[in-house]
Amino acid sequence: MACAICEVRKPRRYCPGVRGDICTICCGTERENTVSCPLECEYLQESRIREKPPLLSADDLPNKDIRVNDAFLRKHEPLLVVLAASVMNAALEYDGTIDYDVREALDAHIRTYRTMQSGLVYETRPTNPMAAHVYGRIQESVENLRRKLQESTGMSSIRDTDVLGILVFLHRMELQHNNGRQKGRAFIDFLRQYFPQKPVEASLLA
Repeated sequence: MACAICEVRKPRRYCPGVRGDICTICCGTERENTVSCPLECEYLQESRIREKPPLLSADDLPNKDIRVNDAFLRKHEPLLVVLAASVMNAALEYDGTIDYDVREALDAHIRTYRTMQSGLVYETRPTNPMAAHVYGRIQESVENLRRKLQESTGMSSIRDTDVLGILVFLHRMELQHNNGRQKGRAFIDFLRQYFPQKPVEASLLA
């Protein structure tokens, strides 16, 4: 029996992505490139430990004029949790969603909010259906939070500048966790492990 991918080497492990036995070389080279790997795959999780994140300097980060420091993140931690969970859940709803789709959705939202700051109302919505889905879920989360705050406190304390800051932070996190593979989901996996899949009470954002 030969590897289900290269059809040459002897298989050494079962690959849930191709539903067959593959060799270790194909597992390393084709993982999240030609193979859509389930996030629960033990070999994928082992590879996460060894992966080296891209080396990015401050000059490499987009939207450098928007400062997102520790004090800002602590102050708006509930909003960060809500938006990060929204991105994660949206990405997990469709198996084909990858980190680059999430990046596109975040970038589109950032451009939309920056346009709003200039006094114009122009929505930058992705044409990529996966990115558009994530974009829509983020939009829904912000609108739902504002509605709940309005109902519970009589006012909405979520400012556009705060939402923009959190989106910029998540965008930078994606850049720092993206492993560069064509079907990579290292950032989505990061969100899945570090952010809770439960709603944040609107009262915490008041």
